[in-house]
Amino acid sequence: MFVAPDPDLARLRFAARAVAGVAVAVAAIGFAGLPLPAVVAGGLAAMLALFTVADPRVPQQVVTTALLPVAGYPVLALAAWLHPYVFARDVAFLAVVFAGAYARRWGTRGHALGVFAFMMFFAAQFLRAGPVLLPELYAALTIGLGAAALVRFGLWCYERRTPVPHTVTPPEQPAGLRRPTTRQAFQAVAAAAFAVIGGELLSQDRWYWAVGAAWWIFVNTASRGETLVRGFRRVLGTVIGIVAGLGIALPVNGAPVPTAVLVGVCVFGIFYTAAVSYSWMMFFVTVLAGLLYGLLGVLHPGLLVLRLEETAVGAVGALLAVLLVLPVTTHATTDAWIQRALHAVRDATGAAARHIGGAEQSLERHVEELDALLGRVRVSLAPLVHPLSPLRSRRARATRVLALLDDCVRQVRGLAEVVAHPHASHDQRLLAACGRVEAAVQRLVARGPEPLTVPDTVPSGDGSVVERALAHVHGLERSLAELDGHLREPVPA
Repeated sequence: MFVAPDPDLARLRFAARAVAGVAVAVAAIGFAGLPLPAVVAGGLAAMLALFTVADPRVPQQVVTTALLPVAGYPVLALAAWLHPYVFARDVAFLAVVFAGAYARRWGTRGHALGVFAFMMFFAAQFLRAGPVLLPELYAALTIGLGAAALVRFGLWCYERRTPVPHTVTPPEQPAGLRRPTTRQAFQAVAAAAFAVIGGELLSQDRWYWAVGAAWWIFVNTASRGETLVRGFRRVLGTVIGIVAGLGIALPVNGAPVPTAVLVGVCVFGIFYTAAVSYSWMMFFVTVLAGLLYGLLGVLHPGLLVLRLEETAVGAVGALLAVLLVLPVTTHATTDAWIQRALHAVRDATGAAARHIGGAEQSLERHVEELDALLGRVRVSLAPLVHPLSPLRSRRARATRVLALLDDCVRQVRGLAEVVAHPHASHDQRLLAACGRVEAAVQRLVARGPEPLTVPDTVPSGDGSVVERALAHVHGLERSLAELDGHLREPVPA
């Protein structure tokens, strides 16, 4: 959280804007004279709109934000009307879990709408909302979403002044139950079903915490290993947050001014740490929940302990689901992303050979794509390189694969800089070397019977543009040859 890089202060601006958006929403709802539960709901809606809407372009963000009520308001009404009917309510909640997880197949917009719909059902349980509260809740939610939109697209739309981040689409998805998002939808509903049963055995009032824990463990994961690591981090963050809650939320006990200040700190912490540490994000979420319960007048030490127990039930449900229900292995996910990265290396090398001396923009696009793909490989390999992983040999191999892919990106970036030099010109040696890299990637991806070898020819190192380009290509060949040796023995999870 403290040492992770923050290029262009993007995370700082993201967190500061979230605090501003939630503050404007809460102030506007309070000015409208709505009761405290409505204020909490409106503030939550503003926070979700600022957190989950992650489309790369501002016009797309506007559309997704406008669609949030379409996804969430009917779910809120359903939860409110079914609140007295336990069995029907639980079945409806499971249906919302499945639909929200399944919506991930439609990318960032589907993910945002699915999360918002789930959280509307969750908020109805949190606030014990019945039909009589719906008008006030709808008013507060509308004000909250409007305030978030005002801050995001009007007062502080810093995305308009920054380049559109390069995004990578997931590997080609098979149909039916072979599609990872479909499998995860079934896993999520299985975990939620376990959480509903276990959560209600623990508490008839706070059972939904277990469902929330199971749901959020599945968010932004793509394999069994990623889900298990996320579950561990959620429990760890919750434990630390409960300890902090005993020393922070309990003494404050709902006092308006210190609670408002601490809520602002927690909102900032959630947004600032989300991209770098799920454990720290959950710490701030747990403290925030304690502060809100203090504000509602129901906070006591036993409630915080119950939250930990419910979180553990949700984590166990997620663990059982990913192990027993249509598992998506870490190896299958990682292998798909590694192949995508290798194809990007091949494309970048080919572009350098074909456009030497005048294609800076095109090559920069290839480098950005490689950086994005390497980031996704890191996420998928995180379970294998986790410090607590007991599989030492696999951890060492996965760490070396990451290092070799990182070297490939570095060599491609150096090659792009060299061939963009105004004095660069076509050279048959460079064309041949780039051709060897393209052929090597093709053999590596196809897992040919013969291992890759490094050519005996080494650049002379006389400092010319072509020689420097050849040095980068030769470095690529070395890394690909070593990578081939590691990938020939798959690393199952």
